[in-house]
Amino acid sequence: MAADPQIQQLLAQTDCVIPVPLSAGRLRERGFNQSALLARQLSFELVNEKVLWRLRHTPPQSGLDRSTRLNNLLHSMAVNPLMQNAVRHRRILLVDDVLTTGSTLNVCTQTLLSAGAKQVSCAVLARAEPD
Repeated sequence: MAADPQIQQLLAQTDCVIPVPLSAGRLRERGFNQSALLARQLSFELVNEKVLWRLRHTPPQSGLDRSTRLNNLLHSMAVNPLMQNAVRHRRILLVDDVLTTGSTLNVCTQTLLSAGAKQVSCAVLARAEPD
């Protein structure tokens, strides 16, 4: 990902790199957040893993049909109130491992924009095949 010219251009224009968060339960299960690992590899200096919170555990998107995926994440993300200044008027690069329907990135993006982000761009490692 880091070698991709488009990602390099995004990084040059980014104030903060934010990985898509996992729920506390899923993080305990896995022991790591794959999106955070990717984000750290892109730019260790710009990564902030404390900005976005996943408020509730949701079923994995991969096991759901399209219509359920689109509604699965509603009201599931928030910006950490102590990190508002890390978002406000900032250009953010949101990092995730796999794009399925775009629901996760959409919810995260809307959450960051609502908190005052100037711009949110997204980078993903892979894209799942459409249904």
